[in-house]
Amino acid sequence: MSNYIYVFQGSGARLCTAVFSSMDKAEAWIKKYGLSGLLTKYPLNEGVYDWAIENHYFTPKNEQQKTPVFIQKFSSASLEHFHYELGERE
Repeated sequence: MSNYIYVFQGSGARLCTAVFSSMDKAEAWIKKYGLSGLLTKYPLNEGVYDWAIENHYFTPKNEQQKTPVFIQKFSSASLEHFHYELGERE
């Protein structure tokens, strides 16, 4: 079993529209429907906040960056991600 999943968020969508166990499956679905949006590789069974700290992509610099409000909104540009336009990876 993979330690990552692939999450697709269509252009203009507020929430994700699909989750896949492999990039191949994700890209086949995106291509099938000619979708535009963002495919992001997320760690499985781990929050992005913890993942970013463990992989040295982020270090909290103050107490505010350790609060629930900060952590629940946290994202990282270090997550592997891919942009698609009309079903094709850009």
